Order: sequence, then C-alpha cells, then structure tokens
Amino acid sequence: MKSADHRTPHSPVPANHRYTIVGLGEVLWDMLPKCKQLGGAPANFAYMTGLLGDRAIVASRIGKDRLGNAAARRVARLGLPTAHLQVDAGHPTGTVNVSVDSQGQPRFEIIEGVAWDFFDWTPQWQALAAEADAVCFGTLAQRSAQSRKTIVSFLEAVRPGTLRIFDVNLRQAFYGKEILAESAGRSDIMKLNEEELPRVAELLGVAVGERSATARALLKKYRLKLLCVTCGGQGSLLVAPDGMDTHPGYRVTVADTVGSGDAFTAALVHKYLRHAPLEAMNVAANRLGSWVASQVGATPPADPAVILGIHNAQEEGTAA
Repeated sequence: MKSADHRTPHSPVPANHRYTIVGLGEVLWDMLPKCKQLGGAPANFAYMTGLLGDRAIVASRIGKDRLGNAAARRVARLGLPTAHLQVDAGHPTGTVNVSVDSQGQPRFEIIEGVAWDFFDWTPQWQALAAEADAVCFGTLAQRSAQSRKTIVSFLEAVRPGTLRIFDVNLRQAFYGKEILAESAGRSDIMKLNEEELPRVAELLGVAVGERSATARALLKKYRLKLLCVTCGGQGSLLVAPDGMDTHPGYRVTVADTVGSGDAFTAALVHKYLRHAPLEAMNVAANRLGSWVASQVGATPPADPAVILGIHNAQEEGTAA
C-alpha cells in the first residue's frame, strides 16, 4: 500500500538536516580489458548522496574472497560505511565481463550466481529499513528469487512516509512484467530513461505514445508521486500528479557517462526530500548528472563548487 504523501508546505525541513538514504542492490566489479572498476548503481547512488551531505548507506552482498575484500576497501575509501555489506562464504563477489568489439562498442556479460544474488533478510537489514528516510532499488538485483524476496521484505519494513525510489535500469534479460509491476506498485518515485520508457509501458499494459502522455499514464496507473524520464544529453522530464517540468540538460564535454544517471537520481532524491519544486529538482539533477558525465568514472572526487551549486539550485525553467 502506498504511504501518504509527506510533502506539504507545513513541514519545512532545516537546511542542514541529514536524511538516512539507502542504495539497495548489486555491488560488483566491472572487469575491463585493462583494469577493473567498482560498479553497481546502488554504490554510485550512495556515493553521490554522501557528497550532497546526507547519511548514505549501500546495502549489498560481497563474496568472502579477494574481490570482496577489495570492494569493501573501495567502498570505505568512498566514505561509505561497510557495515551493511553482507559477506557470503559460498558465492563469489559479483563481476561483469566487459569486452570491446571491432567497432569499439563495449559488450557486457553480467555473471550470475554471485553473492548479490543471495541477499539474506537479517536483523541488521531490518533495523536499517526501519531507520531509512529513503531507499533506492532497481530491477537487476531482483533477478534471483532470494534477493528479490529480501528486497521486498526491506521495502515492506520501512516506516510510513519513507521514500521508495525505483530506478529501473533494464539489463540484459534480467527483468520482466511481474518484477516491473510489483516494483512500481511499491514505489513513490519511478525513474527510467527514454529507451526504457516504451519498453516498460508496453510490458505494463500502458499505451505507448508521446513521451509525456506515456509517462503520465504510468504515473496514474501506479499512483506514483513522481515519474522521471532521463534523455541522455537532452535533459529530462519530470511528471507529478499536479504538474510537469522539462529540462534540456547542460552542455558538457563528456568523458564517460558511467554513473551519470545514478548521480541524477541522488540529486533528485536530495531535493525531493527537501520539498523542492519540480523545476529545482530538475535543475539540480541535471547539474549533478552532467558533471559526472564530464568526469572519468562514476565516483569522481568531490568538487565543492559543483556541490554548492546543487544545494543552491533553484528554479531556472528550461534555461541551461
């Protein structure tokens, strides 16, 4: 059941208030031809959430192996606590084999049967759910029955009013109608990109048409508080029950786009929790996402000027 909307003009939030925000899902290593990089949307999201000043936590599962130890060290170096990284003695740390074809296009093989396919519903995670102000989850970590069951238990254990963000992230064949429908039904915010929008709408029985109409139909069907469609370098669309806002994005020199969507989500959630209007949410989210796209990797060192700009982001309409 959906919780009551807590965004009212009568509940101001102090500017320095720190929310507890959880990135729930996969932590893995991208095994590139020449190196490895820590990946997984929940860790990227949590890192950016921490840069913005909230209490950020990544909840995942790693193997009791060399890659797991390295992942825990990397998470700690990013300034995130490791207490909610479960350790699995029977399954390896998650990896993605990344190869490059003759045209220079990357190909990804997300290895199955890894630690994050076996989340346990523990008293520690139950306590974390009870104190979370927001939790962000996706489709990929629900590919196995056990982790999916645990994610559902986590979402059901949060307090009334806790913000639940469904960041769709369709990967390979690790999704389906049932997972999409149940996840949307348990969410307050749903975020997907412009390529995913028609695929998700079709699977969920929503007529595919003009972008804003399709988004509004999904919003209405699942009684969402906010639906976000990202459009790469062309900005984003935010749709709420009482309004809509578009932003054309910011022009930057792209280093790589890895993690830019997770940064977008982090800024969006940061502003939503502070009752910002749609325009300000869109400005902040596009600013942080475009900054990450201009940097190498998903977790670049903090730029104080960028972070200050996110905090000061106000309505700018569609001026970029």
